[in-house]
Amino acid sequence: MVTQAAKGSGYLTTFKIIAALNALAVLFQAVTAGQLLSGASAGSHGMGALAVHVLGLVLLVAAVLVWRPGRGAGWPALVGLAILLLGFVQSAVGGAGVLTVHVPLGMAVFGLSVWLLVWAWRR
Repeated sequence: MVTQAAKGSGYLTTFKIIAALNALAVLFQAVTAGQLLSGASAGSHGMGALAVHVLGLVLLVAAVLVWRPGRGAGWPALVGLAILLLGFVQSAVGGAGVLTVHVPLGMAVFGLSVWLLVWAWRR
């Protein structure tokens, strides 16, 4: 649920933009992961990971602003926190080469990112 205050505050608009950028960054990671499997260098995937971390933090801040001063729903902040934390776990297990955890975790981050994106734009 999003209140009228959250809609009129500008926080929700900011959240929508950040959610879209975050989902695009995670999608970019999926594309570069596929390229890695076909022998490409890891440079783009590593830079994409940095973007996912930064946008995950900004997404969390935006979700908290929608929730607290914007008087919107609080659960997107929890999902944003999960995306941020899972992103760090994702980097750790990917760096260690544990693909059996890295790939499903990437799918989870992608799913959560799309969920927030759809929620934000359906309001």
